[in-house]
Amino acid sequence: MKNTLNVHPSAATQGSKLILSGEDDIDDQEMLEEALIALDEKFVIVHIDNGKKLLEYLDSLPDEGLPCLVILDYNMPGLNASEILKWLSNEKRYMAIPKVVWSTSGSNAYKTHCIELGASDYLVKPSDMKSLQEAVRYMTSFCNS
Repeated sequence: MKNTLNVHPSAATQGSKLILSGEDDIDDQEMLEEALIALDEKFVIVHIDNGKKLLEYLDSLPDEGLPCLVILDYNMPGLNASEILKWLSNEKRYMAIPKVVWSTSGSNAYKTHCIELGASDYLVKPSDMKSLQEAVRYMTSFCNS
């Protein structure tokens, strides 16, 4: 796999598009990464499996190196997606970054809460590759807005 884990904050090179993924499931990380890179090899994906570490990583990035998209699994160790969104919504620096929550849960309460906290959308994790590719195409459309 290329363009992945443990990437230095300045790793997004000119012309690349950094996507920060908060995902603790290795299989979901790999499937998401494969679909993203198949769509556009300019994506640089950084996976972080803990909500607190994700916020620390985001804080370590220079303003010009912020991600074009943050994808958050709802249930992660450290902080869950709604806790991360709440923290990010209080930081002006991160308000313009699109945030998409994806989860195995189709809970309307979770979705409503995440949207209220600033998520651009809340998606249920797809169960097949075609649906995953469609979801990735949709999520990455936020990088171009």
